[in-house]
Amino acid sequence: MTAFPDDLLVPAGTFMSVPAATAITPGQGVILGIPFDCGTHPTRIGARQGPRAIREQSGLVRPVLPELGDRDILAAMDVVDLGDVAVVSGQTGPALAAIESALDMAVAQGGYPVTFGGDGLVTLPQLRALHRHYPDLAVLHIDAHTDAYEGEGYNTSTTFTRAAEEGIIDVARSFHIGARGTLMAPGAYDHTRALGYNLISGAELRRRGVDDVVDEVRARTEGRPLYLCFDMDFFDPSAAPGVATPTWGGPDAATGLDFLNALAGLPIVAVDINTVSPPHDVGGMTACLAGHVAVTALNLMYLGRNAHRQEA
Repeated sequence: MTAFPDDLLVPAGTFMSVPAATAITPGQGVILGIPFDCGTHPTRIGARQGPRAIREQSGLVRPVLPELGDRDILAAMDVVDLGDVAVVSGQTGPALAAIESALDMAVAQGGYPVTFGGDGLVTLPQLRALHRHYPDLAVLHIDAHTDAYEGEGYNTSTTFTRAAEEGIIDVARSFHIGARGTLMAPGAYDHTRALGYNLISGAELRRRGVDDVVDEVRARTEGRPLYLCFDMDFFDPSAAPGVATPTWGGPDAATGLDFLNALAGLPIVAVDINTVSPPHDVGGMTACLAGHVAVTALNLMYLGRNAHRQEA
């Protein structure tokens, strides 16, 4: 059997055509899809298709982001794509276990993961995995919803409630930023704060401005390793219509990306980008914007990785 020449074929189906891989080396940026949703949203099912859509739209994204440095970030981080975690939507228990195992392996091998969800529940098993390697982990959760509501069991609204109860993050140094819009019941924000989280609403973010809020994040996290959870519904639906729970009154694309850029230098060790729902997207614009968020995230990890090194 004759092998194809190395320069004849290029990888297909990976993020920005980076190499597919089944193992990683320390310091690499790692793309990992998590095509899972609980299947319980009352009106919108489709976040399970998010990883595929982000990869498809990533052909419109470029590897150099001058705002964060004149570098080809795919080369600088030697980025590879591990493919998708083997999960079945609606089968919550097995999916949580598989996601946790995949992230544990990626971080144990020294990778800097950027994951594509999936709905907001995919964050919980990732936090469980990261906690093993970073016991002082703090979270920066950027979202139109806190996902820290009262309730039993595992669903998108209780992700950060369970994380607080399990003690897998330092809630006192963790932030929920961008909460806005209508809610199912009163007392939701009080519950989030009662769990110990710092909550900065979307209205407060607008009033105070990006620089002031990021200054508070820097002061309170005190150089701790950070997990960045970015829900695409942080953006206004006019910029990102294809999400699980569109919520009006959010930032436009430029403002949202400016906020992300302002995080440069923070010791971000892992990023998850979630709730892209392709059946509700328009022209792939949400998935394409998520691809830009991913390139931004890789740059943020590149800039911050010297601030906090994994223990050998």
